[in-house]
Amino acid sequence: MDDSDQKIPVRIAFVGGGSLNWATGLMADLAFDRQLAAEVRLYDIDHAAACRNTEIGTRHAAVSRGRAATYTACRTLAEALDGADVVVISILPGSFEDMAQDIAIPAAFGIPQAVGDTVGPGGFVRALRAIPMLAEIARAIRAHAPNAFVCNLTNPMSVLTGTLHAVFPGIRAWGECHEVTKIRRQIAHIANEQTGEERYSHRDVHVDVLGINHFTFVNRISLDGRDMMPAYEEFVGAHMQSGWAQTEPGRDAEHATYFGTRNLVAFDLFRRFGIPAAAGDRHLAEFLPVAEYLHDPEHWGFTLTPVDYRIRDREQKRQRAEALRAGEIAPEAHRSDEALIEQIVALMGGEMHIGNVNLPNRGQMADLPEGTIVETNAVFSRRGVEPLCAGHLPKALAALVREHASRQDALLRAVLECDHAALFPLFREDPLVAPLPDSAARAMFAQMLAATAHVLPDEMKGAA
Repeated sequence: MDDSDQKIPVRIAFVGGGSLNWATGLMADLAFDRQLAAEVRLYDIDHAAACRNTEIGTRHAAVSRGRAATYTACRTLAEALDGADVVVISILPGSFEDMAQDIAIPAAFGIPQAVGDTVGPGGFVRALRAIPMLAEIARAIRAHAPNAFVCNLTNPMSVLTGTLHAVFPGIRAWGECHEVTKIRRQIAHIANEQTGEERYSHRDVHVDVLGINHFTFVNRISLDGRDMMPAYEEFVGAHMQSGWAQTEPGRDAEHATYFGTRNLVAFDLFRRFGIPAAAGDRHLAEFLPVAEYLHDPEHWGFTLTPVDYRIRDREQKRQRAEALRAGEIAPEAHRSDEALIEQIVALMGGEMHIGNVNLPNRGQMADLPEGTIVETNAVFSRRGVEPLCAGHLPKALAALVREHASRQDALLRAVLECDHAALFPLFREDPLVAPLPDSAARAMFAQMLAATAHVLPDEMKGAA
């Protein structure tokens, strides 16, 4: 029964509405949800993709457990934003072909990257492409939906969430990342092993998060009111050498090869610093010099994800989307592992929600500079997204995190101010680049800028 009068109305603008990942995932989540009455406006520079997703969304709406969401493809960003309560941003800065250059050029200089979208040379150049894009979106939100709550899903998460706040200081924006789900699944597994039955999921596990995106840690873990830190420490001790294989549920073997992990990097960081790492090994490894983990990924139980796999996976997702649109595949009302629905419900006046998000530092992380984007827990409610105090990182680890955070802040300023002279020194300081001779680092930087110049705004061209 649809108790329509009790539904929470919400207007959602989805920027990047032709997405084959987050947009279609949101459709299944909305179909599963019983609380929201959602009007979803899809905007994408590829309008045909937004139109396709409108049809897919309508098919999901037909199997809704609650009030069916409505979907509209908008031709302009302003049209999508006008009157929106919530804005979701999920874009690909450039293309996978651009990302392939972000990986291939550094590899030719002896720098392997497992992901290449957050730090390292790949994350740096991706940020050069993406910051102007997010700045444009922030200006549009300021003009057309200044009171909306804004969720950024796009990487590099820290830099781009910072862009939104720098361009529109009054914005109510947070960055959303699901990497912390990995350690929560791990704790649920430990608890289920203890009970001998599949009683718990990651949703039952509470962790207190601190750090910066993709270099996150947890200083408290609980489940059913129990402190699970001793159990985690025992688990790490038992698997320190062999690792513990972890993949995303519902994925095929090839996906597991390229995105799975044995958690050996996380376990080693726990040995070194005495605090559990929350993100996956592929991301964690890129924050440290190549000689520590990336030089031998097989030994550390992870794989360098090739972009050609991402391209093939995108084509499979596109084919599935076309089959969904044509009615060859039945849509499902399905609850994903993401927390976006719970967050929206809380912001619209429903039940409060607590989860990890990326926000400007207002004291929640005393180890890092004020204003820098940090990842900690926050409370979602009608009042907005309010960060919770995260405590302290171990001193040596805090120094590593602070260096990355400061470099991300400086990169954002340099791009927004078109300070070309500041870019190469920042690029040069990254731990993956630092061991290179200066001439090699300069040559790599010049090649990467040339490869991505077609995506850069005019004022950023010639930055080398």
